[in-house]
Amino acid sequence: MIAVFKREFKACFTGIIGWLFMAVILALFGLYFFVYNLLNGYPYISYTLSSMAFIVLLAVPVLTMRILSEDRRNKTDQLMLTSPVSVIKIVLGKYLALGALFTLDMLIICITPLVLAQYGTVPMGENYTAILGFWLYGMACIAVGLFFSGITESQIIAAVAAFVALFIGYMMPNLCSLISASGNIITKILLCYDLYSPMGPFMAGTLDLTCVVYFITLIAVMIFLTVQLIEKRRWSMNVHRIGLGVFSITTIVAVIAAAVLINFGVNKIPVEYTSIDVTYNKMFALSDETKAYVKALDQDVTIYVWGSRNLTDTTLTETLDRFADSSSHIKVNFITPTENPTFYTAYTSEAPADNSLIVVSDKRSRIVDYDDVYVYSYDYQTYSRSIDAYDAEGQIVSAIEYVTMANEMMPKVCVLEGHDEVAMGESFSTALTKANITPETLNLLKADSVPDDCQLLIINGAMSDLSKDDVDKISAYIANGGNVLLTTSYDSGEQKNLEGFLASYGITKEKGIVMEYDTGHIYSNVGYYLLPEVLDCEYTSRITNGYVFTPFASGFTIDEDNADLDYTTILATSDKAKVVSVGPDGSVDENGKTMNGPFVLGVSVRRADEAGTLVVFGSIDVLNDDADSIVAGSNKALFNGIVSTHVNESALDLPVIPAKSYTVENLVLTSLTGAIVGLIIMLLLPIAMIATGIAIWGSRRKR
Repeated sequence: MIAVFKREFKACFTGIIGWLFMAVILALFGLYFFVYNLLNGYPYISYTLSSMAFIVLLAVPVLTMRILSEDRRNKTDQLMLTSPVSVIKIVLGKYLALGALFTLDMLIICITPLVLAQYGTVPMGENYTAILGFWLYGMACIAVGLFFSGITESQIIAAVAAFVALFIGYMMPNLCSLISASGNIITKILLCYDLYSPMGPFMAGTLDLTCVVYFITLIAVMIFLTVQLIEKRRWSMNVHRIGLGVFSITTIVAVIAAAVLINFGVNKIPVEYTSIDVTYNKMFALSDETKAYVKALDQDVTIYVWGSRNLTDTTLTETLDRFADSSSHIKVNFITPTENPTFYTAYTSEAPADNSLIVVSDKRSRIVDYDDVYVYSYDYQTYSRSIDAYDAEGQIVSAIEYVTMANEMMPKVCVLEGHDEVAMGESFSTALTKANITPETLNLLKADSVPDDCQLLIINGAMSDLSKDDVDKISAYIANGGNVLLTTSYDSGEQKNLEGFLASYGITKEKGIVMEYDTGHIYSNVGYYLLPEVLDCEYTSRITNGYVFTPFASGFTIDEDNADLDYTTILATSDKAKVVSVGPDGSVDENGKTMNGPFVLGVSVRRADEAGTLVVFGSIDVLNDDADSIVAGSNKALFNGIVSTHVNESALDLPVIPAKSYTVENLVLTSLTGAIVGLIIMLLLPIAMIATGIAIWGSRRKR
């Protein structure tokens, strides 16, 4: 076998085909690498390799077409068939020689993540897992090409037949979806030969052992079939042909059956043991909190996926498989819309988007819209959006909690209306929904009191004053153990009753707008774009970057001498801050009447004889989506901290699972650097390979 390997490996480099194959693969990889990684700064090699998958289908048949067919055409296969070396060793030697050639290209590609790492954070685990998946894919393609090279003595026919077979394997998932969107026995049989799908988990950042086993068994089966093909020609006498034919068919069926059984058995192993999450942010792995929650689950929950498994987002499918494997009480079923178009009507009046989830228990159901599985950012100049985070785990946990929670445990939050309040940002409302809270509007003009089961009352930027009756109802609510989150606006005008309510808790709202003169506490060098000091407390424990954005804020002073009031300062300005007057036209008058700081911008207060808590912020933009995006979600983290603190903890069996960052930051490199690296990989190395191949071929021709 070693002698055959050396001979064939050397032959790849004494002619032009081997050099050409390596050059083409490297040149086209370099092209995609330049566009995706060097020009756009993507730190992921998987984008480049995925684009190369079809190129391999074209290149491999050219490489493999001569490996066996040339021997047959030149009759040199007779020497091979009569040699003392077993056929399997001969075939393995030839296969390994071609595989070694492809591996040389992959070793060069292995250097590229190290190059990218010089210009930013690169997820090495994901990149090298993607390279491994692409290498296995290429080795499987070579095994298929080897088989077709042994069928005929015509190299052209061998190349065309190999390409057709590889293309069918590449397109198999799409072909099966045309036969049956939900799958049937025919599609299951056809999907036994699927070249592209097993590469998907590697590209997504998962080291999937089931896919490794699939590629290895596919390679083994194709090599075995090639051996059987040659063995059948080894015997020229009819008496032997009959016996060998029966033996070959029986053996072939047995080997294919064994390969199917091996793959079937491996796929029955729980995903947590066969699928290793190597993503930079552990995007697929369930958190310890989630594992503990689903393990303790004692109610049956079914997650219906609105879409066939073959066409569903593979990232979402991976997460769902991990949930199903983590608890015997969780079942996942895929519903094909074309085959069961009215299924959703039992749970909702409107058809959900493709890939949406319908989470069902015997108590209630919830729809997890596919758009909520990812967190997007929008570019309003180009009218495009990009994925910032992956939130499937958090959304699924929230839905399971919701559908299994007892009715009396459902948390309730009210949002005050009737005073020109400012609407909360959409992402803040979504955060409540994710915590299984459906906010209800409350108009105190129509209600006798704040409902007793309301665990948190939100008053967001009331622009007109509250009535005395409203204040009395809110005060009674707090005295009875209720909690209030209140934000104020610097330009709301005179609000005698609201300011009197705050004064009863020792909080004075100063007239004017806060200007910060410490440049370390402002954003974009604008004095009223405040980045206040964030103090450690139970509300701020979820803030990881140390920032909260509170533009256009009112400043508070508090009566710290009042022993009956317990204050917790949440946000505060520096000593250099001032409250300055605002003109009738809204202009800031820094030369007018001012008041020196520091000021409190966020505070919670509790009266000694009351069970409830009042939380106050001086900026209505604390609950604004645009302000939240400036500090990468820290405003929302503060809001979640307040909600989780004051909403009955027994109603929230598990803390809200945060969304996981979808990608790492893009690389930063100059255009010149990108062009130089791109030219080396895309042009210089391939040209050098082709030139070397031509030189060797030319010198051999002269001899």
